[in-house]
Amino acid sequence: MKIAGFILAVVLLSSCGWYRFKDVSVDPKLKTFKVIYFENKARYINPQLTPKITDKLRQKIIAQTKLSPTTGEANLEISGYINEYSFTTSGLSTGSGASTNRLNIGVTVEIKNNLEPDKTIQATITRNFDFAASLSTTQAEAKLGDEIIKNVVDEIFNKIFSNW
Repeated sequence: MKIAGFILAVVLLSSCGWYRFKDVSVDPKLKTFKVIYFENKARYINPQLTPKITDKLRQKIIAQTKLSPTTGEANLEISGYINEYSFTTSGLSTGSGASTNRLNIGVTVEIKNNLEPDKTIQATITRNFDFAASLSTTQAEAKLGDEIIKNVVDEIFNKIFSNW
């Protein structure tokens, strides 16, 4: 009997709109969203970063929520810009030179709820990615590219939809 009650609770909670098993919580009043192209305002510009972040975020919202994308007025508007993209030394080896370098990324994101403007959020996300000092910056970007996009998009998505 306990199992039947658990199954019933699972079905009821997952179908009501507020509860999902991916830790995603979407206000049922929200129906549409728009991801506005993320600008790159960092000193160093990786030209592939902003279109990939914009596109992957849009894809993730479509795949993991019931919100519909729109190009017109949207209930939820997500915009932002890359404010930092830099390389630093993060570890020194005994002897001469660096053994580890770090790629630092900062993204400022604004999540605008047009149905409830007081729920508009602005947040800054920073991530660091270490790589071997023997790699050039171009090699490091190529090696870390997918990981960078995934981590930044996941962090933005969590800011929008997760109730932590």
